[in-house]
Amino acid sequence: MEVKRRTVRSLVTKLGSVSEQTRGEALAELRLISKHDDDVRPIIADAGAIPYLAEILYSSSHEAQENAAATLLNLSISSRDALMSTRGLLDAISHALRLHSSSTSPVAVQSAAATLHSLLIVESYRPIIGAKRDIIHSLVEIVKMRNSPPRSVKDALKALFGIALFPLNRHQIIELGGAQPLFSLIVNEGRVGIVEDASAVIAQIAGCEESADEFKKCSGIGVLADLLDMGTGSSNRVKENAVSALLNLVNFGGERVKKEVKEMGLQVAGGIADVAENGSAKGKTKAVALLKTLLDENMVRDSRFDFILKQSQSL
Repeated sequence: MEVKRRTVRSLVTKLGSVSEQTRGEALAELRLISKHDDDVRPIIADAGAIPYLAEILYSSSHEAQENAAATLLNLSISSRDALMSTRGLLDAISHALRLHSSSTSPVAVQSAAATLHSLLIVESYRPIIGAKRDIIHSLVEIVKMRNSPPRSVKDALKALFGIALFPLNRHQIIELGGAQPLFSLIVNEGRVGIVEDASAVIAQIAGCEESADEFKKCSGIGVLADLLDMGTGSSNRVKENAVSALLNLVNFGGERVKKEVKEMGLQVAGGIADVAENGSAKGKTKAVALLKTLLDENMVRDSRFDFILKQSQSL
């Protein structure tokens, strides 16, 4: 272990060298060893590498950006506290994300977004990262831009999901225009994984008062209903996300939204019943809760909904 410490200290010292070649070689080596050696990651963090890595994210060299961002991602697996306590780290990540369409390497953008997702695993970090509006704005822009690489979009969606897990962050995503590009992905994107991730974010941001009006602008309830249509072939995860989104909308959007969801009729109710029967444990619970919310006395009297009521009561 002592050999590893000496090696790491030497490499970190070289990150401050006046020689660009020396810095580049040390950076590439740190990226390599942090990827393959779990034990060395905290050593790299303790040796003071993180401030250097954060500064390198401002570099004009794509290779340097990529190596620094990838090393930070590797360190975030086991040294999250060290990263979050480093002054200026989130600003550096924000810078890399903000310039995603111009001067930042796409690979560095992906690693930066993935680093955020890793940090957001820690519940206490979610309000801190969510308070950085520039980070949320950049993630939304990555999702919005048509020429963003699919990997960048997927990593941005995962980061947005982590941010949205903290309830007070959800209105920030709404206010910064996140709803429209998320629904656009669902409507226009054919890749199942991206649709699943986008619908997961939508399910979270639906859980705030601001979501009802914004979703209406995007015809959001109709899109969610389409996902629950048995003929669309949506994956189980997408269907469960749609149920979760509708349940949040009903709970936070008031009577007007509840009425709009009810008006979707058998298309929505049948899809919800399918999740109640075939979904995961969490999905079944939410589907039953949504059914019980939507099936008021007037609807129950309608024989078209008898099978749905029975499905709800059997779970």
